[in-house]
Amino acid sequence: MVEGRPVRLALLSVHPEYASALVSGRKTVEFRKRPLAPDVTHVVIYATQPVARVVGVFSIREQVMESPRQLWNMFHNVAGISKAKFMDYYRGCSTGVGIRVGEMTGLPDNFTLQEAFGISRPPQSFQYFTLRQTAPKLAGVLV
Repeated sequence: MVEGRPVRLALLSVHPEYASALVSGRKTVEFRKRPLAPDVTHVVIYATQPVARVVGVFSIREQVMESPRQLWNMFHNVAGISKAKFMDYYRGCSTGVGIRVGEMTGLPDNFTLQEAFGISRPPQSFQYFTLRQTAPKLAGVLV
């Protein structure tokens, strides 16, 4: 169970290697080009193809908005990504966001999107949900 009662969730599409690193704790910051809404308290991780499953959920410790170079300097030891891939991701961007992972809960059942949210297609980057919009089985893990 993750800490705190979720207010608003963000469903994030994450490549399987990074999703696995987040769930295992080897990666404790998720990088994005733009921040999540300030009222988002929890992130649900969707591992993209070939996994295609909801694999974990974490509370947000904080969101840090900085230049890519500064983000790398701050988080390279917990980034779970090579410097080359990190810099390639942020190529042409003057700012980026590091979403620091709070409490992580891996989901042993690994829900499909249909089972977790009643949707059939993953979001391009992220999508917002309220706790009420999640399936009871997933909501039970969150509260």
